[in-house]
Amino acid sequence: MNTKATYFVNDSEKPLRYGEINIINPPRQRLRGEPLKEGVEAVPVFCGFCGTDFELMKMGKNGALGEKFPEGEKRLINGHEGVVWVPSENRFAIVLIRGGDSFDPTRFSEDESYFEYGCDGADGLFSDKNFFNPDMLLHLPEKYEGLKKLPLSLAKKLVFSDPYACAIFQHERMCDIGAAQNFRVVLARDKCSKDEALEKSAEETFSKTVIFGLGTTGLFIGDQIRRNHPDADILFIARSDENSEKVKFAKKYIGASYLCSYGLGEKETAEKIKSYLGSPCSVFVGTSGTEIESRIAFEHGVLGCNGIYDSFSLGPHVTFDTMPFGFKNHVILSSINFTQKHMEEAIRILSESHFDELVELIDKDVFTIDPIDAYLNKIYCKGAPLKTAVVWNKEYISED
Repeated sequence: MNTKATYFVNDSEKPLRYGEINIINPPRQRLRGEPLKEGVEAVPVFCGFCGTDFELMKMGKNGALGEKFPEGEKRLINGHEGVVWVPSENRFAIVLIRGGDSFDPTRFSEDESYFEYGCDGADGLFSDKNFFNPDMLLHLPEKYEGLKKLPLSLAKKLVFSDPYACAIFQHERMCDIGAAQNFRVVLARDKCSKDEALEKSAEETFSKTVIFGLGTTGLFIGDQIRRNHPDADILFIARSDENSEKVKFAKKYIGASYLCSYGLGEKETAEKIKSYLGSPCSVFVGTSGTEIESRIAFEHGVLGCNGIYDSFSLGPHVTFDTMPFGFKNHVILSSINFTQKHMEEAIRILSESHFDELVELIDKDVFTIDPIDAYLNKIYCKGAPLKTAVVWNKEYISED
C-alpha cells in the first residue's frame, strides 16, 4: 500500500524525509505464544513528537539506523505517540507500541525479541495510513466510544499515553522496591506484622520525594505519586522560571513545591533541597538528562539513608562512591518500560486530566515541507514547547 509519511533513513545530509512510500504488512504477534496476525488498516489522526524521534534522526545522520528498520526495508516511519482511526471497527484507538516474541515485551529476556512501532523494526504513526496488529489497538474509555470526531482537547491528552504509562510503571516499581528495601526497618520500629510493614514501607518511600527535572516525564511521575500518596512531600528541581507554565502546572495540579536551580552551584542546590525538606529525601527521581542528578543525590547527600535513586534519564552516567553508598544502604532503580495494563490505565487517567494544557501544535504543512528544520528550530530547540503535536488528519478532529 502506498502512502505519504515522514521517515528516517541513513543519510548524513537528509536523515528525515517526507514523501510517498510503500507500507508493508508483515504478520506480528503481541506476546509470545499468541498467533501471528497481519495488521489492520488504521488512519493516524493526531501525533506527538518524542525525544526518541530526535535521537533516531541523529542516528540516521550518523548512519546507525540499520537495525531499527523493518525487515527488508531501508527506512523507518517515525512516531509512536498519538491516536488513530480504525475504519474496520469504526472507532478511535491508541496503539500499544511494543510487542514481539516475548512474554512481556517491555522486559524481554535474552532469548526473546521485540518490535516497537515507530522506533524499532516496525513503522509508526507519522503516515497517512498504516497497519497495526489488531490486538494492539487499545480502546478509549467507554464514554468516548462511538465518537466520529475526536475533540482536540482529548487528542492532546491522549498523546501522552505512552510516556504516562511509563510513569505508572515507574511508580509501581518504586513501590515494589521501597517495600522490599525497608520493611524490615519498619518491622523493628513498629513491632507490626510483615504485611503491615510492607504496606508502611511502600508508603514511606515517597514521604520526601525529589524530582530532578521538570519535563513531561517528571510531571507524570509526580502526578502518579500525588494520586497514590496524598501526603507525600514532592519537590521539583529545575532551571525554569518560577512563573513558567510548567511550574505553575506542577504547583496547581500536582500540589508540588518547586526550587529553581538556575545560577546555583551543585552544593548550594543540594543544601537548599535539604533545607526545604528538613532532611535528606527518601526517593530521588532523576529526569533531567544530566549527570548533575547523581552528584546532587550521592556526592552532596540529598538522598537519605535507605533511600531509592530512580534513574529515569537516558544518557547520563550515574556515579557514586561505594563506601557511603553501601553503608547508607542505597538502591538504584532504572527501568523505562510499561505493559498493556499500564497504558490502559494511562488512557483512563489522561482522558480526565488537564495535561492538554501542556501541548502546542505545529501545522502539518510546516512540518512536512521541511521536517528536519521543524525538529531543529521548532520542536526541539531552546524555548520550544514542553510538548509539540500535529493534527495529521483534520477530518477526524473537532475543535472544542
